[in-house]
Amino acid sequence: MIAANTSLPSLVYVGDPMCSWCYGFGQELSKALAQRLEMRLDIVTGGLRAGGTEVLDEAGKRFRLFHWAKVEAETGLRFDRDALMARQGFVYDTEPVCRAVVAARLLQPHSNALAVFKALQKAFYADGLDTTDREVLVTVVSQALWVQGFATDGLEECFDAKTTRQATQEDFAQVRRWGISSFPALLGRRGDSVVRLTDGFAKAPALVATIDCWMDQIREAHIFPG
Repeated sequence: MIAANTSLPSLVYVGDPMCSWCYGFGQELSKALAQRLEMRLDIVTGGLRAGGTEVLDEAGKRFRLFHWAKVEAETGLRFDRDALMARQGFVYDTEPVCRAVVAARLLQPHSNALAVFKALQKAFYADGLDTTDREVLVTVVSQALWVQGFATDGLEECFDAKTTRQATQEDFAQVRRWGISSFPALLGRRGDSVVRLTDGFAKAPALVATIDCWMDQIREAHIFPG
């Protein structure tokens, strides 16, 4: 979990790369941040189905396709449905993909975490790759870091490291302490204070308006202390 090291306001995105509504939310958050470049964003992984052990059966696959269709209709994002339906023996365990996000954060703390997060989402949803597979995860994260100009030496070791596993579990624990049980969620943080800005999917204009409202409240509190 990333600890706040400044009193400056920042945003925290709580999500899971294998959450379909988070897939839709990612592009909206990117659009919002492009309009508010001064805002720092940290990502805390939620562990949607971390540690899952059950093989996804046909009913489970169709249940997910139902939600995918909703996200696609709302966002226009592409989903590879055939890849999911064709995959045999697939266990929907989101711990590895969350750990891949954490590994990138630990290895290159100044990298764009949202870009890594979205690359993993694209790999699973649009490209039909198995993002529970270690080799796939390392490859996708390596490419996402490389295009940002960051070295990826030691990524495999970082992904496997006990400290990375512990940091991933701490992400999950922090999300529970915040009382968040569904994703995506966007938080505002200033120092040790954390406030819930959004719950669930939201479009970019609504995100910008919510961020601006929160920032206005901070400015008013600073100018007119209670």
